Amino acid sequence: MSDQQTPDEQKSPAAAPERPAVPRPPRRGPGGGGGPFGGMGMPAEKAMSFGPSLRRIARYLGSERWRVAVVALMTVASVAAAVAGPKLLGSATNVIFDGVTSKMLARYFPAGTTSAQAAQALRDRGESTQAGLVESMKGLVVGHGVDFHRLAVIIGWVIAVYVASSVFQWVAGRVTTMIVQNTVRRLRDEVEAKLHRLPLSYFDKQARGEVLSRVTNDIDNVAQSMQQTLSQLVNAVLTVVGVLVVMFWISPLLAVIALATVPVSVWLATAIAKRSQPQFIQQWASTGRLNAHIEEMFTGHTLVKVYGHQRSAIEDFDTENEGLYKASFRAQFMSGIIQPAMGFVGNLNYVLVAVVGGLKVATGQMSLGDVQAFIQYSRQFTQPLTQVASMMNLLQSGVASAERVFELLDADEQTPDLVPAAELGPVRGRVAFEDVSFSYSPDAPLIEHLDLVVEPGQTVAIVGPTGAGKTTLVNLVMRFYDVDAGRITLDGVDTRDLTRADLRSNVGMVLQDTWVFKGTIEENLRYGIREGRTVDEAEFLAATEATHVDGFVRTLPDGYATVLDDEGSSVSAGEKQLLTIARAFLADPPILILDEATSSVDTRTELLVQNAMNALRAGRTSFVIAHRLSTIRDADTILVMEHGSIVEQGTHGDLLAAGGAYARLYESQFAGAVADEEDAVVGAGPVPPAAG
Repeated sequence: MSDQQTPDEQKSPAAAPERPAVPRPPRRGPGGGGGPFGGMGMPAEKAMSFGPSLRRIARYLGSERWRVAVVALMTVASVAAAVAGPKLLGSATNVIFDGVTSKMLARYFPAGTTSAQAAQALRDRGESTQAGLVESMKGLVVGHGVDFHRLAVIIGWVIAVYVASSVFQWVAGRVTTMIVQNTVRRLRDEVEAKLHRLPLSYFDKQARGEVLSRVTNDIDNVAQSMQQTLSQLVNAVLTVVGVLVVMFWISPLLAVIALATVPVSVWLATAIAKRSQPQFIQQWASTGRLNAHIEEMFTGHTLVKVYGHQRSAIEDFDTENEGLYKASFRAQFMSGIIQPAMGFVGNLNYVLVAVVGGLKVATGQMSLGDVQAFIQYSRQFTQPLTQVASMMNLLQSGVASAERVFELLDADEQTPDLVPAAELGPVRGRVAFEDVSFSYSPDAPLIEHLDLVVEPGQTVAIVGPTGAGKTTLVNLVMRFYDVDAGRITLDGVDTRDLTRADLRSNVGMVLQDTWVFKGTIEENLRYGIREGRTVDEAEFLAATEATHVDGFVRTLPDGYATVLDDEGSSVSAGEKQLLTIARAFLADPPILILDEATSSVDTRTELLVQNAMNALRAGRTSFVIAHRLSTIRDADTILVMEHGSIVEQGTHGDLLAAGGAYARLYESQFAGAVADEEDAVVGAGPVPPAAG
């Protein structure tokens, strides 16, 4: 848009698309002093039910359908081979037993007698029990002994099916790992994207350590739980089904006996799981609180020592640590009861099968090999049930962590950008507040019916007592919050009609709270350069020299390649603030917001930086929040705010002459400075008399 256009021509309010209702963010502190960096409280923990959470996790596997199909196919093949093993081993046992029995019968019957003939002879003698046992040995021939060739073939098949089962299981495990890691990667992507869509008010109410715990510890626990339970769970279910089919094929009676213990096992596992699930939820909630405490104490460890709060910090840590210990102990102990309880039920099943199976062999109703195979199958049948029971603690822990992640994903997001959004032409920098009202809480109004126009290139200084709404005012410009009533326009365009990215790409901001990330000094400085803009070496050095960064960086051993940690501990607080100012220089935005940007630099450096800022502000619309009134004397307009309202407005000289709120603030600072000088003189002792 051209500079000749009027604001009404640039964007007519009537032409703006309809905006969705803006939810009111909760109040975070008294007045505007809450700002975006106000106090944070712990959220209330509200657990979702186990079933819906588990189903929601399962839905994340939807995009991995073909891999899930491969896992299912490989698991079916692995289970089929594993199920075939005991039956083959039972056949081998029968070969050996038949051979040994044929040698024993050679004492009583001529060689070559078949099992049917020997059984009939025994029955004729009145030995019906022995006759039934011999008759069940269909392939027995008296005197032939053990058929070692047939035995070798069977053993070969046993080895082959077990090797195949292991290979199929290995493939299933590898594909499962891919499924889990891909799923968790998508979950992390969703969480990362969600964090960028959350309003500032969400982070104001959450301790940083709590958010970090959900993003790191809880997601890692979900991944671990999925990895350890997914393949085992599928394998266990298929094993139970396969074994059950073979068991009914071998002996329906023994199969019914084996099944009789299943309801008891399910009841035990369910009862224990219901009692342990709340403990797992409490365990991960306690983990989040402990992480939040550790993060806060580590970040402020210097102040903790300065104010002598080491003991109370340790006591708070001990309290949270004890809570985590108790919750973890209860969760692990209660879920750990499942496995021994299931083992006890499984042993009862084993005893019943062995006794009844032995009686059936003695009466000739089953072969010894079939009973041996059935006993193995009964173990195979109860073992998956025990595994599933033992996996319940992992599953419960993973679901408890997933609930915490889902709470973050389900949090209310900031108002979405309009589609289609308005577009800005070359930004001139005219900012207008038109009857703007805003509050963090409906029952505590902060800014009411504010009107303000800042022309392009003007520097507006905002002063006032703490909690007056100064930072809130610039937060509304940046759309960290949306206004409750009225509108804010940029070059005549309602900022709510713009995308947040488009709006903020035209604003540079230097905060009182400095922020650096782990990386070199040059990387930290170039962080402010907008996408699509290039800054050559000459421009880079010009910006660092103008902000007096170049001088102290050159004294460092690695210069601009010096690596800073995320605390910036290798440079002083004032030097960090100079870095953030240089970052704004390199951003070269049409609008500047300086929130106490020189609060951490010494007086001499402040004067130098002020000169540099004057050059930076030339031709740019600037909002300067300041407490030291000496730094804003040259501002085009000074706004004095009290309780969210502008009580005075004018230049430095005009406001002093008016003798109002600004004059009182200025005089109080000046008087404080004079008092400090007088105290210094008094502290030095009596003034010596003048010579002469």
